[in-house]
Amino acid sequence: MSDQDLVRRLLDVAGRTYAEEAGITLRDKPAPLYRLLVLSTLLSTRIKAGIAVDAARELHRAKLGTPHAVAGSTWQKRVDALGRARYRRYDEQTATALGEGAQQIVDDYAGDLRKLREAAGRRPEDIRARLRKFSRVGPVGADIFCREAQAVWPELRPYLDKKALDGAERLGLPPDPGRLTALAEGAAPQTLAAALVRVALDAGLAERVTTQGYRPSRPPRRPGMAATYNHSEGEAPGQGSGTGAREGSGCSVRRRSSTI
Repeated sequence: MSDQDLVRRLLDVAGRTYAEEAGITLRDKPAPLYRLLVLSTLLSTRIKAGIAVDAARELHRAKLGTPHAVAGSTWQKRVDALGRARYRRYDEQTATALGEGAQQIVDDYAGDLRKLREAAGRRPEDIRARLRKFSRVGPVGADIFCREAQAVWPELRPYLDKKALDGAERLGLPPDPGRLTALAEGAAPQTLAAALVRVALDAGLAERVTTQGYRPSRPPRRPGMAATYNHSEGEAPGQGSGTGAREGSGCSVRRRSSTI
C-alpha cells in the first residue's frame, strides 16, 4: 500500500475531528471558539476521550456555552453537569478551572477568543502561549485547541504536533507536516490531525487502518473512546511508552503510550 493510499484509508476510518464529535460547528465566532477551548480543557485531563466529549456536550446542554455564562454560574452547577457526563475523577478541580478560565477570558478578552488571536498578532507560538495561561489548559490543551482551530484560523496550518506525528510514525508514514499534508491531497488539515491523533492513541484503530482489504461496512465505535489525555507531565501515572511492535500488512504498528 502506498503512503497516499494509507492516508486515504486513515481519513476514511478515523477522519473525524473532536469538535465534530462534541457537536461543535466550528466557526470564527466567540461561542464555538469558547466551546472548543472547554473541550480542549476537558480532553487534556487524563480521562477517556469519550467521557470528555460527553462532558463538553453536557455543559452546553446546561447552558454553559459562553465565558460569561460559565463565569456567572455556580461551582456546583458546573460539577453537576460534569457528573452527569461521568466526568467524575476530576470534576471538582475541572469545575474550578473552567470558572477561573472563563473569568480570565471575560477580563482579558471581553469574552471573545478572537481578541486573543489578535493580541497574539496571529502568530501560532504566541497564540499557543496565551492559551497555556488559562487554568488547566497547559501545553496539551493548547495543542488540542490549535489542531482543531486551524479549521478557522489559517495561520495555524498545518498544525501537526508531536502527538499527530506519533500517529504518522505508528502507521509508518513520514513524520513531516509538509509531506503528510501533501499526501492528504487537499483534505482538511484539522481532519488529518485528528485522524493521526486517534491512531496514536489507539493501537487497534491503527491496525484497522493498515489492514489490507479493510472496507468500512458500518460506523465504527466512536474513535478515541479508549484514549486518555494527560494534562501535564507528572500529573498522573502511566506516562511510559511501550516498545512492542506489530505488523499490519507491511506497515509497522508500534504500541505507544495512550496519553498525549
